[in-house]
Amino acid sequence: MIQDAPDPAAAARLAGPFPVDPAVLAAIRPMEARDAPQVARLHHASMGRSLWARLGLPFLETLYEVLLDSPRFLAFVYEEGARVRGFIAGSTDTPAMYREVGRAHTPRLAMQAARRVWRDPGALVLLHQTSRYFEASGSDIPAESLFCSFEPDLRGTRVSGHINKVLFDDLRSRGHRYVKVTTEVDNPGSNRQLAHWGFVVDRRFTFYGKTMVRYVLDLEASPRVEPVGRHPAV
Repeated sequence: MIQDAPDPAAAARLAGPFPVDPAVLAAIRPMEARDAPQVARLHHASMGRSLWARLGLPFLETLYEVLLDSPRFLAFVYEEGARVRGFIAGSTDTPAMYREVGRAHTPRLAMQAARRVWRDPGALVLLHQTSRYFEASGSDIPAESLFCSFEPDLRGTRVSGHINKVLFDDLRSRGHRYVKVTTEVDNPGSNRQLAHWGFVVDRRFTFYGKTMVRYVLDLEASPRVEPVGRHPAV
């Protein structure tokens, strides 16, 4: 842990209980295969510079479709009417999930990626580095929040806080003590939100040539998290 970083359990307790709006909670449901096109557009819109987004919308759609085949994949969408306006995606064991998906779906994913790599050769270099993610970020905490995106006009409505709570509640219900999130050190919005939730920095590392931060939340100590399962994956 980084020197002088606050104790994770103490930081989690200081965040305080999360005020739940039943109407917002009712609009959050587990992600399904039919959501993949809308989720891909949200991912691309907010994370367009990331590797997966650089590989294009068809790749992102395929990625979410195959991830949904994994019982380790936990994902929820925020829906108004028939429109998905936000989502969160995580895992109970990210290294194992990617290994499983890779074994079962590498040809399908590679075909989609190849369509963009020839126009964006730099993405090929990043793809080669992807295997180092777990070595760089640490695999001691398997549960992880991976991607989260919302339409811009939902900022300030606390929808993101609700969907984070749903994911963290589900992880806690499965017996996970900690969840990790990694983000860029120069992403002030993400860093601010994670600190507000009670996450603490426990390491910095370099990945894709960027300085990254690993945040950890003590799910057991957090007054915002309850052991409530809302996802069918086992």
